[in-house]
Amino acid sequence: MKEEEKDQQLWQQAKARADFKIHFSSYLIVNGMLWLIWFLTGGINSYPWPVWPTAGWGVGVVFNYLAVYRFGNAAEKEYKKLKKNNVQ
Repeated sequence: MKEEEKDQQLWQQAKARADFKIHFSSYLIVNGMLWLIWFLTGGINSYPWPVWPTAGWGVGVVFNYLAVYRFGNAAEKEYKKLKKNNVQ
């Protein structure tokens, strides 16, 4: 793999990680505000409705994390595997 391709790949990985951090920060801020609204409008004595947006959005955050930090290079591994099998 050429140096330019490696740099481009690192740039894409860095961008994906930065995007995840923004996504996670938004998740924490918005859900924190929802829970604060719930608490200030009756909170303890009412149904905890913020659990639904927190859980739903949380699933998206988990999948985003897995895509960026765990399976981010899966395509590259698969490419190398296919390329190796085609050379023979």
